[in-house]
Amino acid sequence: MDILLLLIPVSLLLLLVGGALFWWTVHSGQYDDLDSPAQRILFEDDGDMVPDRCDRPGKKHRHASGCEESGTDKETRS
Repeated sequence: MDILLLLIPVSLLLLLVGGALFWWTVHSGQYDDLDSPAQRILFEDDGDMVPDRCDRPGKKHRHASGCEESGTDKETRS
């Protein structure tokens, strides 16, 4: 029975800490938009995060077949 004198205050303290953390998350906007993060993975807007092979000097832009050389590099190579 003596252990209840320790466990009840500890459990109340944990309840207060959990309630305070929940209150903080609600008021800081953590639960404002729950659908967008789940749908964000479906969109292909991460092009700036993937390194582009065509960023090397002498490359113009990428096609489905790969990078196309710029006109000045073609003339100097031939």
